[in-house]
Amino acid sequence: MSMRVAHSKSRQRLLASSAVLVLVLFPFSATGSAEEEQSITALRRMGKAFASIAEKTSPAVVGVRATKTGRSDSRRDSSMEPSSPFDEDFFDYFFRRRTPRQYQRQEPKQLVQGSGFIVSADGYILTNNHLVGETEEVRVQLDDRRTVKAQVIGADPETDVAVIKIEATDLPYVELGDSDTLEVGEWVIAIGNPFGLSHTVTAGIVSAKGRSRIGVADFEDFIQTDAAINFGNSGGPLLNLDGKAVGISTAIIGPGGNVGIGLAIPISMAKAIYEQLKESGKVVRGYLGVEIGDVGVGVGEFYGVADDKGAMVTKVMEGSPAEKAGIRVDDIVVELQGEFVTGATELMNKIAVQKPGMEVELVVLRDGKRKKIRVTLDTRPDSAALARGGESKTQEQVGVSVQTLTRELAERLGYDGLSGVVVIEVEAGSPADEEEIQPGDLITEVNRQPVRNLRQWNDALAKAAEKGKILLRVRNENGTRLVLIPLSEK
Repeated sequence: MSMRVAHSKSRQRLLASSAVLVLVLFPFSATGSAEEEQSITALRRMGKAFASIAEKTSPAVVGVRATKTGRSDSRRDSSMEPSSPFDEDFFDYFFRRRTPRQYQRQEPKQLVQGSGFIVSADGYILTNNHLVGETEEVRVQLDDRRTVKAQVIGADPETDVAVIKIEATDLPYVELGDSDTLEVGEWVIAIGNPFGLSHTVTAGIVSAKGRSRIGVADFEDFIQTDAAINFGNSGGPLLNLDGKAVGISTAIIGPGGNVGIGLAIPISMAKAIYEQLKESGKVVRGYLGVEIGDVGVGVGEFYGVADDKGAMVTKVMEGSPAEKAGIRVDDIVVELQGEFVTGATELMNKIAVQKPGMEVELVVLRDGKRKKIRVTLDTRPDSAALARGGESKTQEQVGVSVQTLTRELAERLGYDGLSGVVVIEVEAGSPADEEEIQPGDLITEVNRQPVRNLRQWNDALAKAAEKGKILLRVRNENGTRLVLIPLSEK
């Protein structure tokens, strides 16, 4: 009897345990299935959102084809083939060598293809300067496959923004959003015309904001995204989930093709350029008249800046608004119009969007003390005039233009771990040209003294002028050599 009871109890315990196991497993199975279904539903909704945005905005995205005529030296050739703005070698474009006129020849016409997007019902279109600047003819392909001639209203090489217009009414257009509120990690969509394939849509997230020193334009404040920006997407819109343009797709970083690093001009910058180009066909910018740089890591404490933030003044131009207002070398600008300034690029961009004649208030740190300075801005000269104004007579005699070696340039040129100034241009027939100094060469010493940046370069040239000769230590892929250049007494 007792054995039967024990057996019965054991069986009851086994059944109870099985029931508990079933109850435990069943909720997990049900929960897993529910979560999977929720994930699929979320993905479907996201896909529907992307599809809705593409359907809404694609009719306003156009193909842009521009006919250009350029000049090149006898070492290069070209043919009448469609080209991408990105297939030009980076160093050919940015480290160009001036060539004597007798070696130049007329280059055949080239067809450049890209994208643009309509921003008003009466036919105004935003695109890139590198597509339509200095062109003979621009044509636009609309959503209905019609191709119409476009007029270039204005182009701004310093931001790579351009405005063109077609004669039409009641056109679909893309609304302009607010790129200032865009957050890292936010979803964005790029639509463009790669290789003439209309309305190619890619999606990704905002990887970073405020990217600069890329070498694409003078004023850079790029949105970085992993949404694929392929050949031909240039000039197309970067859209947020509201279907509004938050940027103009402009460039890719890498050896060619999309590698997950695309750059877009923020629409907040493009809006200001658009309004000026639309109104007058040109852009005027505020001008302070200083050369500035970022505060180096650990340098701030010597100037009373705890966090190495701000823009350090390295040179004040003679007769400039900055000089008239009393700004000095080694002042660190930490505020503009009541807003914090984190670095040199930010200050340069903020000054540039101000109107000439406007009075602005700066806060600078001088010997560790805050000082408010009011400055009436002038009109910023064009890049060529600024470059000429920044070059000393000694530099003109040598025949080179240089810039500080940045981290990005060091990676591209193979100068990792080094410092100095990079040659960006060589005057044909100059002493530097005769000594076969090339764009992309790195100058690390002047008269046996190290030069790590543009300021030290300028100081070294001033001292070299007194000696009447200059000894340069020049480095490139072939090694390091010393170049002695005599200076005239003029």
